[in-house]
Amino acid sequence: MDSIISSFGPMVRLMAPPQGEGGGNPIMTFLPLIAIVAIFYFLILRPQKKRQQETQKMLSAIRKGDKVVTIGGMHGIVTSVRESTVVIKVDENVKLEFNRSAISSVSSNPKEDNAKDDKEENSEETSGEAK
Repeated sequence: MDSIISSFGPMVRLMAPPQGEGGGNPIMTFLPLIAIVAIFYFLILRPQKKRQQETQKMLSAIRKGDKVVTIGGMHGIVTSVRESTVVIKVDENVKLEFNRSAISSVSSNPKEDNAKDDKEENSEETSGEAK
């Protein structure tokens, strides 16, 4: 038993701080820990908080007629907006009610999208005629 304990003696002496020094500057001791906390904040916490604020802003701006995609991949058009839920028209006679938190993305009003598509088609037709 004594031989086992004595074999760990050199390791214990290596892990102990040198006897001549008083432990060094306490600021330098905690500097790596402070750096790790700062890196953790700027790389993980701050971007996550920013994403949450953008998502909350998007969900609060949902209006009737917006095209939405749910977190399950369901595409539809908002027909009714309530305090915590949204009714989405998925097909002609199919309306589904979702929590606002189930909305993953919102695009602009489909009427505006159709108007943009019509303008693009008209500009392509006129440029084709000019050739």
